[in-house]
Amino acid sequence: MTNEGAQLSGQRPLEQGIVELKVDLSYGQYLHLEQILGAQHPVSGPDNHDELLFIIQHQTSELWLKLVLSELTFARGCIAADSIGPALKALARVKHVQRQLNEQWSVLATLTPSEYAEFRNRLGTSSGFQSWQYRAVEFILGNKSEAMVELFGHDPDAQKLLASLLAQPTLYDEFLRYLSRRSYPVPDVVLDRDVTRPWSFVPELVGVLAPIYETPADHWEAYETCEELVDIEDNFQLWRFRHLSTVRRTIGEQSGTGGSTGVGFLRRALEQSFFPELYALRSELTL
Repeated sequence: MTNEGAQLSGQRPLEQGIVELKVDLSYGQYLHLEQILGAQHPVSGPDNHDELLFIIQHQTSELWLKLVLSELTFARGCIAADSIGPALKALARVKHVQRQLNEQWSVLATLTPSEYAEFRNRLGTSSGFQSWQYRAVEFILGNKSEAMVELFGHDPDAQKLLASLLAQPTLYDEFLRYLSRRSYPVPDVVLDRDVTRPWSFVPELVGVLAPIYETPADHWEAYETCEELVDIEDNFQLWRFRHLSTVRRTIGEQSGTGGSTGVGFLRRALEQSFFPELYALRSELTL
């Protein structure tokens, strides 16, 4: 139908610049929608529509985690190159992604215990515990584990990436090295630490960071970066809590499908901190 005919029939005419969908590169081709939208394969059969929610929740979370890992890696490289502005932009983007991830738990929480029971026994040993991207994000933030790398022997590519991140400095390591290059008295025990080990609290570091908060105007780049890191940890803790809350709401105190203790395991994760000195210093400030 011509635009003139469309107008006479009351239909909205197409704009002149719109091209045929099959010409050049289409929206669906660019996004590989055929593969993405065809990647949901419920194991419980076509009569159970609740499993589709469960699959899409986890698939979209993995896509967001891919972006988070990319942004954190970029930010770490920028800090190592003394380029704080782009690093802060990347960290701000991470925080927005974290909000999306946190809100997704509300959708999954609509899955009731009886609905989940319809397909849970078909999941075998598959579990979110096995998400290598989640582990990669934890590694770059400081919660490293050589034993965790070993668990991914069934997936050589994932194991290789985790092993690489295990051997690399964390985002926090690079920030503290940046502070050292800016003449902050970061202890040698921090600068020379074994980066394959998980971060553990360094009391001497609290005194190094406290002045940044006492006179922030004199340390603005460092101050802003510290607060971005705190925001990211707060968001991560909220994600952990929402995960725990959703699991408890759905399966109570039952064990997870991957062999973990479920709620008990998730509750212990709440005790982990990526940047403990940034919280400890708040007790040292005179308010």
